Amino acid sequence: MSDARIEEIVRNAVAQAVERQLASFREIVVQDVLREVGPALKGHGSSAGSSAATLQKTISAIQAGTTQKEILRALLENTVFYSGRAALFVVKNGSATGWQGVAFANNDAIKDFALDLGSSLPSRAMQSRASQTGSSSDMDPRFAGKFGAAKGEVAVLPLLLKDKVSALVYADGGNEAGALDVSALDVLVRATSAWLEVIAQRKQAQKDGMPEAEMHASAPAANDPFAAHAPSHSKAQEEPAPMAAMSAAAAWGGPTSAPSGEDAEMHKKAQRFARLLIDEIKLYNHAKVSEGRKHKDLYDRLKEDIEKSRSTYQKRYGNTAAGGADYFSQELIRSLAEDDISLLGSNFRR
Repeated sequence: MSDARIEEIVRNAVAQAVERQLASFREIVVQDVLREVGPALKGHGSSAGSSAATLQKTISAIQAGTTQKEILRALLENTVFYSGRAALFVVKNGSATGWQGVAFANNDAIKDFALDLGSSLPSRAMQSRASQTGSSSDMDPRFAGKFGAAKGEVAVLPLLLKDKVSALVYADGGNEAGALDVSALDVLVRATSAWLEVIAQRKQAQKDGMPEAEMHASAPAANDPFAAHAPSHSKAQEEPAPMAAMSAAAAWGGPTSAPSGEDAEMHKKAQRFARLLIDEIKLYNHAKVSEGRKHKDLYDRLKEDIEKSRSTYQKRYGNTAAGGADYFSQELIRSLAEDDISLLGSNFRR
């Protein structure tokens, strides 16, 4: 049996294994999110809307989605248990545009509404990457003018994907100053972010068994649930990325000249595999990653996971044409340490 055929069988087996584990992934994500934000829910009363049991049901509804669009719609639909109105804005290229709204007098008007990221609440949420609360006067004045000012507290919550703010969720109590449970909404948004990461990993595993052309054709949707979102009011085009961007990760290693033929294909596979391994570390260690970046000791906190993944990578690609590039360490720096090698700490193996 040829090496190519063996690799195809292995990839298909991996994809099937990921599918079988999907149910357990759901429960892991639910429990991790509730454990992380549980303390914040204390003191908010014992009403059904704020109970852990109700939250678990709403999170399960979100995780019943199998596509990014289904997941995000479920998020918005379940915000009505904890707010009067809610809307999701896609963040791209320094701007935020409406994706969908619920419980507004005209939900369709949310679509393609350009939210000013320079206004107080959105700006604070973008910079802190954490939920922010205030009043309608802290929002884009055009938003309140078009959809009506909320009489009570309003909130803006960032939805993170790949450690970047990909969307903002706006919520308020409505025009009649209804209930707004920001802590519960924070749980929902965090759970949605985590589940979108799981879905992206599953799709990546499946694509590793696809023909190359199919994989590249579907890659944007796997990594960005808003890839197809093109607001009608925006005509600006994204600037093409430079062909050889300089970064701490790029400087770590890699071929001095572009590989070709079979070698080029091997390098692509090694890069994808390294990315998948690091994404897995981030997925199951949210708290450690956050603390490690804050205290600049990522390697010490995640040493066991990092070295296990490094060993897996080396066994598969260490003795191949891509072995000298050390894509695993490059991805550690680029993705885990956000292109700042100092965040890994002094004990990081160089």
